[in-house]
Amino acid sequence: MSRVDAVFAAKGEQRTCVGTSVAAIFILADPASGGSLPLLLPLLLIPVLYLMLFRPQQKRQKQWQEMLAALKTGDRVTTAGGLRGTILNIKDDAIIIRVPPDNIKIEVAKNAIASVTTQEPASGS
Repeated sequence: MSRVDAVFAAKGEQRTCVGTSVAAIFILADPASGGSLPLLLPLLLIPVLYLMLFRPQQKRQKQWQEMLAALKTGDRVTTAGGLRGTILNIKDDAIIIRVPPDNIKIEVAKNAIASVTTQEPASGS
């Protein structure tokens, strides 16, 4: 019988949730061996990983999807493969771009768009 089971058996209680088991482990941690800090490290690592890895990736994904939703005819785009061109037509899941210098028309999957440079009217001086 483990020390945790002994604590619950001595109290005449039955373990019913993980939270009470975890609390009992922290209480029974031997202070001479460094306390409960080694037990807390994995629990502290989860929020750190979320803030450092997952949250920024979700933010970039959201910005990319907003960029794809805002595509319009005349925008200059760069594909993931490095092709640069101007949007001629937008379909549901694909776009048609014109690639210089020979003005070749290419149909590209919308998900292949890496960045957009919106053409703004040139201000003539």
